[in-house]
Amino acid sequence: MSLAVAFTRANIGVQAPLVNVEAHLSNGLPAFTIVGLPETAVKESKERVRSALINSHLDFPDKRITINLAPADLPKSGGRFDLAIAIGILAASGQAPVEKLAQTEFLGELALSGEVRPVSAALPGVMAAQQSGRDIIIPEANCHEASLLRDANSHSCRHLLEVISHLQGITDLPAVKPASETQPDFKVDLRDVVGQYTARRALIISAAGGHNLLMVGPPGTGKTMLASRICSILPPMDETSALETAALQSLASSCFDNLNWRLPPFRAPHHTSSAVALVGGGSTLKVGEISLAHNGVLFLDELPEFSPKVLEVLREPLESGFISISRANYHVKLPARFQLIAAMNPCPCGFFNSTEKQCRCSPEKVKQYQSRLSGPLLDRMDLHVYVSQLRREEQEQLMASDCHTNETSSSARSRITEARVRQLSRSSKSNTMLSQSEIRKNCQLESADEEYLKQAMNKLGLSTRGFFRVLKVARTIADLDSVDRIQRKHLAEAVTLRLPGMIID
Repeated sequence: MSLAVAFTRANIGVQAPLVNVEAHLSNGLPAFTIVGLPETAVKESKERVRSALINSHLDFPDKRITINLAPADLPKSGGRFDLAIAIGILAASGQAPVEKLAQTEFLGELALSGEVRPVSAALPGVMAAQQSGRDIIIPEANCHEASLLRDANSHSCRHLLEVISHLQGITDLPAVKPASETQPDFKVDLRDVVGQYTARRALIISAAGGHNLLMVGPPGTGKTMLASRICSILPPMDETSALETAALQSLASSCFDNLNWRLPPFRAPHHTSSAVALVGGGSTLKVGEISLAHNGVLFLDELPEFSPKVLEVLREPLESGFISISRANYHVKLPARFQLIAAMNPCPCGFFNSTEKQCRCSPEKVKQYQSRLSGPLLDRMDLHVYVSQLRREEQEQLMASDCHTNETSSSARSRITEARVRQLSRSSKSNTMLSQSEIRKNCQLESADEEYLKQAMNKLGLSTRGFFRVLKVARTIADLDSVDRIQRKHLAEAVTLRLPGMIID
C-alpha cells in the first residue's frame, strides 16, 4: 500500500485540533517532502524520522515520500508530529499494519535512535482523543499528564519499535494508570499569623466567595504571610475545573504538578514582570501568569512597583475571565478566571500615617506613589484592608509556645467549603461570578437595608460596579453565617471592608 493515514494532534492554546498525517510513496527520484503549513521544527522532522527508522533497523523507503499534514491552513509547530509521520511512512511501505491506525492517535518527538521523547501540551491532546473515542499513544515521560484522565484509553511508549510491536499485536503497550488521590501537605497554616484579625477575616471572606483583595500596610506587618496562606484554606477544585487548570499548566510543563493537581494554583510573579509575562503571548505562544492562575490565586506583592502599563492589562480578564491574544501568526483565547490578591505599602518608605515610625515621604511623593494604581483597577478590588503594626501584647505572643490559639487553616477551610456548597447549590457558581440579574435574584434586601446601602454608596462615592461588588461580598458573608437572606450586619461589614484604607485622595 503506497498511501496511509495516521492521526495526531496539533496545539493551539488549550485546543488540540486533529491533524491527519497522509503519507504517500511514489516512484521517482528519492525525496522527502512535508506540506501543510509546517514550521521549521516540523520541516526538520524528516531528518529525525529518517535517522530513527534507520537506527531502529527498519527500512527507509528509497522512493519519493510526500507527507501532507491536513488541514493545510492550520499552523503546525514543534516535534509532536514525528511519531505519527514515522508510523505513516511505515504503514505506507507495508512495514506496519494499517488496521489500527483508524482508531489510534500518535503523539511524540523522535530521537535519532528511535526513542520517543516527551512533548509539551500533551494533556489537551489526550483529552481531545478521549472525546473523539480513539486510543492515543504518548511518550512515557508524558504519562503524569495523561494519568489525570480516568477514562482515557492512553498507552505509553519509550521507543518506536515498541509502537510497531503494539500495532502488529505482538506485545501490548502499557496503559496509563489513573493518578491516585493524594492529601496535600500544607507547609503553612493560618494560625501562624499572630493578630491581624481584620485581615484574617477579610482573607476568609475573599476565599469563600473568590473576591479580589487588596492589603495595605507598613512593611513587616504580615501581608505576604497572609497571602501565602490562602491556598491552605481554599477547598480543592472539582474535576472539571482541575482539568482546565492542568491543561493550561501542561502548556508550560515546568509548572505541571500531577500530585497536587486538585489544589487551586498560586502564582506570585515578581514586580519586574512584563505585560507579556502576565497575560501571555510572544512570537511563539507562551502562557501568561493569569492563565496559569486559572481557578486559583494570582498574588501581586508590592503592587505599585509593577509598571502601570502592566497592571492595566489585568482589567479586562478580571471582568471577563479570559484573555484573547492576537499576533501576526496566531489568535488564541485562553481562560484566565483568577482571584487577585495584592499587597502594597502606603508610601515609598512604607510608614505613611504609622504610629510606630515617622514617615519620610512628602505628601507629593505619597500621592505620586499611590497614583500608580488606576481608579478602574482599584474599583475591581472587592476588599480593601489596612494591615497595621502589631500591638505590644500581640508582639509578646510571637515567641510564646502557646500562641497558636487562632483558627487553623483546616477549620477555616471547612467553613469556606460549606459556604461554597451553598453558593453552588443556589447559582452553580461562586459569588464573585454572579451576573447583575443573578445578584438581583440572590441578593435581595429589605427596603431599609437597601436605603442604607444607597447612602453608603453616595458617601463612599462607589461606582455601579462597586455597588454590586459590595452586594456580592455581603452575600458571601451571609453564606459564611449559613443564612439565606442578607442582613444589615452583613452589609455593614461588606461596606467596611470596601473602605480604601490608607490610600489618600
